[in-house]
Amino acid sequence: MHTALTLIAIVLNAGIGLADLAKARFVLATSAAVDVPPSWLPVLGTLKLAGAAGLTLGLLGIEPLGIAAAIGLVLFYLGAIVAHVRVRKIATGVAPLLFLGLVVATL
Repeated sequence: MHTALTLIAIVLNAGIGLADLAKARFVLATSAAVDVPPSWLPVLGTLKLAGAAGLTLGLLGIEPLGIAAAIGLVLFYLGAIVAHVRVRKIATGVAPLLFLGLVVATL
């Protein structure tokens, strides 16, 4: 079960990281709703992709790196939830909350 959850976390974080880098329409809309400038999207996308890569390496046997990646993603999504709550956009904060739950489960 743990491996399956980690694989799901890898795929979803890689996907949303790529969407950030591509500045997908839904990403631009969500980031605008929480006052995140589009210029931040490449950094945010890179962080998500780095987290996915770290989780992958953790599955491949470098467990400390996988743990560090999971902790980094937990902190990332906690920050995202704070950003959504700060501007009272609770509905758009559901996705980061789900991602947070998933990466917590990988720990």
